Amino acid sequence: MKQRIFLSLALQIAMLASAAMAQAPKVTPVPPTPQAPTAGESRVTEPPHELTVGDVHAFLDGFVPMQLEREDIAGAVVLVVKDGEILFAKGYGYSDVEKKTPVTVDATLFRPGSISKLFTWTAVMQLVEQGKIDLDRDINEYLDFKIPAKFGKPITLRNIMTHTPGFEEQIKDLITEDAAPGATLKQHLVTHIPERIFPPGTTPAYSNYGASLAGYIVERVSGRPFNDYVAENIFKPLGMAHSTFAQPLPGDLKPLMSNGYRLGSGKPKPFEIIEEAPAGALAATAADISRFMIAHLQNGKLERAQILRPETATVMHSRQFGLSPALNGMCLGFYEESRNGKRIIGHGGDTVYFHSDLHLMLENGIGFFVSYNSAGKGEISPRSALWYHFLDRYFPYTPPKVEKPASADADAKTVAGRYLTTRRSEGSFLKVGAVEENVRVTPDENGTIKVEPFKDFNGQIKKWQEITPLVYRSVNGQDLLAFVHDYNGNMLLAPNFPAAAEQRVSLAQSADFNQALIVGVLIILGLTLLCWPLAAVIRGHYHQRLELDPSYMRLRPWVRVVCAVDIAFLLIFLMVLTSGGINVLSSRTDFKFQAIQFVGVVGAVGTVVVLVAALRSWRDPQAWFWGKVWNLLLLLACLGFVWFSYHWNLLNFNMNY
Repeated sequence: MKQRIFLSLALQIAMLASAAMAQAPKVTPVPPTPQAPTAGESRVTEPPHELTVGDVHAFLDGFVPMQLEREDIAGAVVLVVKDGEILFAKGYGYSDVEKKTPVTVDATLFRPGSISKLFTWTAVMQLVEQGKIDLDRDINEYLDFKIPAKFGKPITLRNIMTHTPGFEEQIKDLITEDAAPGATLKQHLVTHIPERIFPPGTTPAYSNYGASLAGYIVERVSGRPFNDYVAENIFKPLGMAHSTFAQPLPGDLKPLMSNGYRLGSGKPKPFEIIEEAPAGALAATAADISRFMIAHLQNGKLERAQILRPETATVMHSRQFGLSPALNGMCLGFYEESRNGKRIIGHGGDTVYFHSDLHLMLENGIGFFVSYNSAGKGEISPRSALWYHFLDRYFPYTPPKVEKPASADADAKTVAGRYLTTRRSEGSFLKVGAVEENVRVTPDENGTIKVEPFKDFNGQIKKWQEITPLVYRSVNGQDLLAFVHDYNGNMLLAPNFPAAAEQRVSLAQSADFNQALIVGVLIILGLTLLCWPLAAVIRGHYHQRLELDPSYMRLRPWVRVVCAVDIAFLLIFLMVLTSGGINVLSSRTDFKFQAIQFVGVVGAVGTVVVLVAALRSWRDPQAWFWGKVWNLLLLLACLGFVWFSYHWNLLNFNMNY
């Protein structure tokens, strides 16, 4: 699923702990967080090939096995449909590495993650065409609990289907390795309502919670459990006999399920339970997915089944929201992925272990599906590389040349800065995930800009050239991005993925400032602890007594305790986050996090002791001058710790994250 799980937070605490020990920020590599398919450019190097069974077979047989080996992926399945038929379908590698069980098209289940949402959106649109749902009504009218009012505007299903309800990221209990879901869909939704941080209909911020609300509305309106509704109204008419949202898997499908892996060379992982099932719990064979793809390519029709009326399918596939007309926009659930001069709609999907893409070229009658059962090394996006090279082989395209706008140099300076994703947490300790590397825009030569960390497949940071005012295209490529102003007039970086954006941030919000701040804090705290026994040893060696004011002397040990508590607070946070697998951000760890936050509160309150000690040291004529200066630095470090912990909600006891 497209989620940020707990990796951002773990990354930041790891950086902080590393700084404390090594006095320099070093980030331990972690598995890649699922991201939108925006990285990398393929190159057109030969004339177009004819899209035939033989040519596709030769191309994919050369490309996919190389990916599996290079990226350490256990297995994959690739499927191409054209003109209502399967043109190519093949499994590669293994669904069970230890048993050498090969991946197959029609008898191996994959978890396509957020591609599941397309089934949820299709179910919604079935009820829309029946007149049971209005996309523009307040969703509270369909619920038996309330989404709190904010911004003076209700959330609608159209907002939810375009990922503009304004919810913050909510990931607690999202994916677990339990034997079964820990709550019903309603129970989960009621207890995990995220904060609303943007007015609805204004700002894209991808939301699994929103998609799950839509699934619950299907339940409420249809009077059928979500799983049953989809099985009866989508799977059954399309002949998708090996597909289910049920968790755990039914007995007849369980033997067909592919293992999931972090690395193909590693151990298989447990079956993932998606608590927000409508957002990503589907398990299906590629053959079944092909039937769903063909139905959408044919405006809702497959053989004798008509799951959507043609006019409903047309509306569902049409553009509904976008930040810039130059970029891809949101349809109703699908999002545009236009490339190589072709209009394309589709959806990606990620669980922790499975990574998938589904693309539809409506005008060409072509569909493409790929799913990998391993995260792999994560150095590049295998699915993006495969899809881009597929397009370049069969639909080559050279972007038109454009003249450099007269305002290019000035515009490069205008858009420069650091940007923070709109898909983020604000109301809990997960807010600290924003302390990771911001997207950084810097002017470059000849009016171009660099946008870090956007990289090409060769690992190099891309350069972007302005093609129209505030619209940029990658140099020697065709990826696009634009800069627009949000509802408050602030600058947004809009990538060509329409379900999220990047907001320009102030110095206080920037990663550079906050990383420098906390590293400086930890260095001062760490040196204070280190030098305390060291100074005692040196004084003992030279038989020197520490002659200080008694009241100041009594405070000195407590100052060291405060330093130790502050450092321990961050280190324990790291230990808890990295010791529990994907279950770490779940209700069962609430007590642990609250206990850790209590330690942080003790450290923050202890800053008063540091303040009093600093004041008394300056009043003590026997205290060394540079010791007094260090006490001031230590006070500033503790104040920095308090500000950082408070500002980034590390001391916030809100467990709804």
